[in-house]
Amino acid sequence: MTELLVVRPGALTTVQDRGRPGYAHLGVPRSGALDTAAYALANRLVGNPPDAAALETTLDGVSLRAPAATVVAVTGAPCPVRISGRPVAWGAPVRVPAGAELEVGRAESGLRGYVAVRGGLIVAPVLGSRSTDLLAGLGPPALSAGMLLPVGPAGPDPVPGADAYGLPAAPSELLLPLRLGPRADWFTGASLAGLWRSALRVSPRSNRIGLRTEGGPALVRARAGELPSEGMVLGAVQVPPDGLPVVFLADHPVTGGYPVVGVVPPGPALDSAAQARPGTPVRFVRAR
Repeated sequence: MTELLVVRPGALTTVQDRGRPGYAHLGVPRSGALDTAAYALANRLVGNPPDAAALETTLDGVSLRAPAATVVAVTGAPCPVRISGRPVAWGAPVRVPAGAELEVGRAESGLRGYVAVRGGLIVAPVLGSRSTDLLAGLGPPALSAGMLLPVGPAGPDPVPGADAYGLPAAPSELLLPLRLGPRADWFTGASLAGLWRSALRVSPRSNRIGLRTEGGPALVRARAGELPSEGMVLGAVQVPPDGLPVVFLADHPVTGGYPVVGVVPPGPALDSAAQARPGTPVRFVRAR
């Protein structure tokens, strides 16, 4: 086993895999990588199993030192990648010599990057996952300078060629398909009709728990009072008292008492939400 040394942790860098589904009844959200396609691609590029743990960076990247030679791939938000100061490819498998420093720079577009290392990160699993859950406090802590990240042995699969260019670019406008319900009847018909025309934006208060919106007209309730807490799912669009929708992401709470106007189905739209920077226009469209 070898270890990577964290030289620069970045604004928020966490270990993520496919998450820990199946524990909502215990109050534990799924967690896991927000941009599932970019995470899967990073692992594929270095020949890892699809559930291998990788790093998820936020906006300004990360720097790591490898005591032993390894192979890495950086995907997600496009950014400069350097090895000991020398530019190398983004979205492709890259060899890191022993003792070299991998520098993942600031995102040029989008928000979150993924750094996969051949062999995967083998931090201690919690409930079957190595993911950091910022809401529940499960899994390893967010990266800090001087932290050591254990890397597993390389698997039998070879390192393939680059295929990153099939991934969509970071959205200039975030289109979110919405299936109304279960609590759409808590809002007036006029405000629901206006939701499809609302000029919302991604709020700077967004995080791994939820994508918050701002700017557009608020949804207006058709009834007073509050709901008892009920189960929440990935992609649920909850509407707090300010009337501005919040789209639940991977670290979302498993229960909530604000009405859910609809659900954004898992898939490419939620992957795009992971890459939407504050200020990005948001538009809800009817899910087919």
